[in-house]
Amino acid sequence: MAEQKKGTKKSSAGADLKNQTESEEVTTVVEETPKPVEAEPKSPLDEVMMQAEKAYAAYMDAERQVAKAYHENETQVAKAYKRAEAQAQRSYDAAMAQVIKDRDDALTKALSSREAAVRRADDSFKNAEEAARAAYEAGVQQAQKSRDENTEKAWKVRDQTIEQAWQIYQKIAK
Repeated sequence: MAEQKKGTKKSSAGADLKNQTESEEVTTVVEETPKPVEAEPKSPLDEVMMQAEKAYAAYMDAERQVAKAYHENETQVAKAYKRAEAQAQRSYDAAMAQVIKDRDDALTKALSSREAAVRRADDSFKNAEEAARAAYEAGVQQAQKSRDENTEKAWKVRDQTIEQAWQIYQKIAK
């Protein structure tokens, strides 16, 4: 236990020294990765300190690599988002163009159908008008023929009646 306490004190002193060294190196490490000291360790504490410095430098390098990886990932995600957004816009534009084309085609078809219906209605009207005119003319001719026939019959009856009346008068007058 005595040795453990000594080890604790040494590591505690080493930790304080390490913390002090780390705080001084933080600004240096952020700017540039510290190069490990390649001198021969003079004492076990120096050896531990060198290992700690190497470990810290490796940690800072790994942290930078992680930050760089996150940044690259963020950039890739942003690019993927932009591509997806652009694809969505292209899909939207294509769908809108198709919808507009379909609407225009439907309106053109409806207009053609309307014009065809108007032409058929005009043709039907003209046919009905011609049929009505033909029926009218036939009716007028029939009425005139009937009138002429009836007038002729009436004249014949009148002539016959007058002749009979003259015959009767002549018989009486003789």
